[in-house]
Amino acid sequence: MNIEQMRLLCRDENIQMTDHVFKRCRERKIKLDDIKRCIMYGDIIEDYPNDFPYPSALVLECKVGRPLHVVAGVGNNLLWIITAYEPSPDKWESDFKTRKEQ
Repeated sequence: MNIEQMRLLCRDENIQMTDHVFKRCRERKIKLDDIKRCIMYGDIIEDYPNDFPYPSALVLECKVGRPLHVVAGVGNNLLWIITAYEPSPDKWESDFKTRKEQ
């Protein structure tokens, strides 16, 4: 997955979110602007090239405001938001890039 490709598609008309993602983001108090900021200013920390139906990646942005993880895929010239959440210190190291050993 290429972050530049994701950034090119990171416009309202290209972003696709399921009802489930909308609901979870609302529960987590994550706005579409937060998701777009993460894609535009964040870095890919995990790549999932074999995801179905489209390759996806986990993006971290923690330079502006709270740390945020967004999993998004690219397909059919659309940016598919799979999930977005604040990384938990229980599951992630302090850099929010490294998963803790379970």
